[in-house]
Amino acid sequence: MINVYFNPLDGACKSVTGGVKEKEVFSLSVFLLNYPKSKEWTGVLSDKLRTPTAENCTTPTQNTFLQLNKDGEPLQSYPMQKTPYGWTVSLAIEEIGLYFYSFYIENEGYISCEKYEIGEIVSDSPRGFQLIVSSTEYKTPDWFKGGVMYQIFPDRFAKKGSMPDVKGRIARKWGETPYYRPNEYGKVLNNDFFGGNFQGIMDKLPYLRELGVSILYLNPIFEAYSNHRYDTGNYLKIDPFLGDEGLFKELVERAEKQGIRVILDGVFNHTGDDSVYFNRYGNYDSLGAYQSKDSPYYSWYSFKVHPLKYESWWGIETLPEVNETCEEYQNFIFEEGGVLKKWLTFGIGGYRLDVADELPDFFLKKLRKSVKESDENAIIIGEVWEDASNKVAYSKRREYLQGFELDSVMNYPLKEGIISYIKTEDAGQLLRVVRILINHYPKQTLDCLMNILGTHDTARILTVLGGIYCKNKDEMALPSAYLDENGKKKTIEKLKMAAVLQFTLPGVPCIYYGDENGMEGHIDPFCRQCFDWEHLNENLISFYQKLGKLRNEQKEIFKDGAFKEIFVEGGFIFYARESGEKRVFVFVNNSSKTYNLKLPKKLLEIISSKTHENEFTVNAYSYGIFIEN
Repeated sequence: MINVYFNPLDGACKSVTGGVKEKEVFSLSVFLLNYPKSKEWTGVLSDKLRTPTAENCTTPTQNTFLQLNKDGEPLQSYPMQKTPYGWTVSLAIEEIGLYFYSFYIENEGYISCEKYEIGEIVSDSPRGFQLIVSSTEYKTPDWFKGGVMYQIFPDRFAKKGSMPDVKGRIARKWGETPYYRPNEYGKVLNNDFFGGNFQGIMDKLPYLRELGVSILYLNPIFEAYSNHRYDTGNYLKIDPFLGDEGLFKELVERAEKQGIRVILDGVFNHTGDDSVYFNRYGNYDSLGAYQSKDSPYYSWYSFKVHPLKYESWWGIETLPEVNETCEEYQNFIFEEGGVLKKWLTFGIGGYRLDVADELPDFFLKKLRKSVKESDENAIIIGEVWEDASNKVAYSKRREYLQGFELDSVMNYPLKEGIISYIKTEDAGQLLRVVRILINHYPKQTLDCLMNILGTHDTARILTVLGGIYCKNKDEMALPSAYLDENGKKKTIEKLKMAAVLQFTLPGVPCIYYGDENGMEGHIDPFCRQCFDWEHLNENLISFYQKLGKLRNEQKEIFKDGAFKEIFVEGGFIFYARESGEKRVFVFVNNSSKTYNLKLPKKLLEIISSKTHENEFTVNAYSYGIFIEN
């Protein structure tokens, strides 16, 4: 059998990395090797990931064809031109969409997309390489790229002043354990509040800037019954526990003076049942959909039997689902004076969309149009937990990244890849995740990916890496659910490893508030506890500050620089981010072995603040980042 080389992340094989634009001319080239390839992952990447040279390639005799099809449509075959090194073809795809391609070599077989997105010859049924073709108009905000995000759960980050007295809300003392047990009716009400507010956030803006933060993502801030505020009560009103419109505008303006843009959580798939629009309990001075079919909001919802049976998010009756096809609801969200445009006038940088999978494509298209009309540089980030480039939701292939819907998504695949690597010491698996993201996503999306290690919906990253298992929430509330002093010290070293990867791989790192201070906690509500400002882990905070400073000083590289793997073996990964002649080198050695690195020039390692030249010894279970001194 002949040996071939096709690596879509290599510009010699695919002239455009990742997705392409409609009608954009690009080339695909396959190299015919005159030596046998190693079949196993060896750690030395020459066979698997390095472009062959003229000396180790040969002129083919076989005819080869590109096989290309749009998702769900028949396969088309295109003859490839023979070259001194193999085969090549140039093409431009006229229609946007998701495509798959492979190659057929006469009398030999197919070149299939296999491990690490590398081509291998198979006899039949090849797995296609994926290709997104997006609109020529698709671009994502440059200001967002290369930055550092920080996510705040508003009730629990910082507090200044006292809480107002609001009926139905229970005021708690800062730092107490959030209520997690259901009431006598079996419901967790989420009505305990700790009083985090805009004034508290404003006081901490210098702290955030010291972390290198350039984007501040706030969980919902609109009036709602619960402390998480995903049960919107009034889209046009700030929750009184946080402040008012004047304070919000002041927060946005003061943040901007610190070089920080604020983005908001957009919850448009459902409202609260205790809201202006549904008004199940009569707490609002409005005629809600629950109260009457004559309500102006009745068409927003889908009732099976009015008023008691209605569609709700995942069957949670406090979150009645909105009918996105309703024109009145669409006008309320999208039109002049509507929700999106109103808050954009305050100078926010965009929106993160809650449960984007639940929002139909037509709705997301109208949402993007509305946002970009107001501010073409506003960011739109979708909550998508899987690979958003090929996601299927409700039996339909989604169109998130084709130019008419999202700019970016939450990068859960990378989160899981980093956690798996830290736990298993398998760097090859992490590399596979990274290469899939680079190959599948349009470059303009890749550079905006929201790189998370934890959020308000997941257990704290320190808790995950610490490996403490709890069977139920009663156990999660016990002291035994938290690391002891020695265990925490060891686990923080794992967190630092994870953070190095989070901050240097393609995309934009997002710190979940308090992770930089070593906060712990299992799932909701324990991952949403109050920031402990009285006990700061200065060492860990300083580490995050170094990473933030790195991204600010090397923004030219991190905003859109290429990712280049250099060496991977066992638990060791060594790679570079590069833009033009500028490079940043990163290593993480999550193994008991030591390695000697050959350095191309005199370089500064920023974690230790030491300069090295020619060679560097990588110790077991260590990490580092080299920059030009």
